[in-house]
Amino acid sequence: MTSITTNPQFPLEVVKAFFAAMATLDYDTALSYVSDDCEYDNLPMPEAKVYGPDGIRALLEPFFAPTLENEFVVLREAAQGPVVFMERLDRHLLPNGWVELPVTGVMEVHHGRITLWREYFNLPTIAPMFAPFLTKST
Repeated sequence: MTSITTNPQFPLEVVKAFFAAMATLDYDTALSYVSDDCEYDNLPMPEAKVYGPDGIRALLEPFFAPTLENEFVVLREAAQGPVVFMERLDRHLLPNGWVELPVTGVMEVHHGRITLWREYFNLPTIAPMFAPFLTKST
């Protein structure tokens, strides 16, 4: 488990702690920063809207299953009140090489927990690299 201390009064710290845990795929720690009713909307994939830690885990575990290593490189960040904007370069090492995806995320943090998480990215940028791992044999 990742040992990260955060001050719930500082939403940016909560979001950074969340992504630090996600980088190592420590779902238990990462999801401890998520409220039970958190809305996660992974745009531009409308079918990827889920709620709460269980919904987020069910969506992300299969997606990250083929990754050997993850990095969430923060390029820009801004926070005002409970709202955190984070421009990132998400890097994922797959068996066939590194995939880099520019992402902008918007989160809201209340009482030390993420209550809203929206991700914006260009799906065609990453789809070809993940396609071999997402197709199922019939």
